[in-house]
Formats: sequence, structure tokens, C-alpha cells
Amino acid sequence: MPTPALTQDQIDSFHRDGYLSYGALLKPEELETLRAEYDAEFRKAAETGDSRNLADNKPDRADAKTRMLQIMQMCERNIHFRKLLYDTRILDIVQCLLGPNIMLFHDQALFKPAHTGGAVFWHQDNGYWKCAPANLVSCWMTLDDVVLENGAMQVIPGSHLKPVHHATSQATDALLEINGIDLAQAKAVELPAGGIMFHHCQTLHYTAPNTTPRQRRAFAIHYMTPGTTGRNGEAMKVDFKHPMLRACV
Repeated sequence: MPTPALTQDQIDSFHRDGYLSYGALLKPEELETLRAEYDAEFRKAAETGDSRNLADNKPDRADAKTRMLQIMQMCERNIHFRKLLYDTRILDIVQCLLGPNIMLFHDQALFKPAHTGGAVFWHQDNGYWKCAPANLVSCWMTLDDVVLENGAMQVIPGSHLKPVHHATSQATDALLEINGIDLAQAKAVELPAGGIMFHHCQTLHYTAPNTTPRQRRAFAIHYMTPGTTGRNGEAMKVDFKHPMLRACV
């Protein structure tokens, strides 16, 4: 029997805290290729208007002072990111956390430019997604060294154990907002370039503005189990948009 990708302590930590910092994964040559492809896709998106600015409540506003740029479904645009969905190193870890049957929910590239990178406000992913069962797992990968000051992921340990109400934001540029977060509990997950972390779809998380001279390029893959339902209450079908990435036969 092959050795599990995670120790039992790592698995227990994820289920207790709702996140797991794994650390470096990509080799230097892999990182170089993905950086070049990532930058090319964002250049194209800037020309065509295909990216959204999550740091502004009017995502398509061109004069926004802060930018947290998002490209959804990078895997449908670029073969290198499509291949990353099937990376056995990542799937072996996800299997330890989610089980042997793994589907793609979606992926997204999240870019905070130097100096003007905007915040992503505190939220639970499933506050937006409305998936059931609420057991999706995200792999968050960084293509740059990430520290608190340029937008490292911050999480509230244990917050995945219950959903939190998300209201329409009246006070911030977030689409939804939540109140009553004890920020003293927040933990920052700093990573090297090519590093990864995992978090549960109900883990409260946030990334701060990037006011440093260093950009922050991140890529997130969101995994689910077959039979997961979306906003309409219907199970998502296996197709090009939601491929089966691993199945127990």
C-alpha cells in the first residue's frame, strides 16, 4: 500500500482547524513556466476585459484605486493550468482530506499587483457558493513568496465548523460581509513561491492589501465530491467544466 501523502497529525490538524499549510511543492522549472503563462493570461485579460476586480464593489470599474484581479476557470484558457488540476502530488493530498472521489468545482487565478493590490474581505467561500454538502476543499497556490504584507492568506482556526451569515455589504467594497470576527484569533499562512495551503469551504479567511513593491500571484483549485449540489439544488454533472479528477474503481 502506498504511503499517504499526509501524516495522520496533518489530517487531524486540517479537520480540527479547517486549514493546512503544506509548504513548497513546485520545482523551479515548473514555477518558471506557470509564472510566464499566468502573466500572459492576465495581459490578455486586460486587453479583453475578461478579469474582474474583487477589491471593488463595481468589479468592472476601470478607475479603481485598488485591484484584486480574478480570472475564473484558468483551466479553460491555458493547458498548463489544466494539467495542474490532475497533478498527482496535489490530488494525493486532497484524497487524504476529501476522499478518493474528487471532482473540480472550479479554479481561479487571484492577482494582487504591487503597491495597489486590494484586500479580499473576511468570508467563508460557501457563503457565496451555497454548495451541499459543505465539505469542499481548496488548494491555494502561490507563484511568489507570500508574507503578511503582500497578501498572505489569513484564517480563523476552527471557523469551518459552522456556517456564518453573510449580509450584503453596506460598509465595504466586499460583495458580502460578516460581523463579529475575533481578529485576535487570525493566523497568517506565509508561503514560499511554489508553496500550497489547503482550506475548508467554511473556513473564514482574508487577504490584506498589497502595498509592497512585490506582486502576489496566486492560483486556487476548488475540489468537491460527486453529488455536490450548487445554488439551484441540483447535483453538478461531470463535464469539461467540472471534470472528474480522481475516482475510486
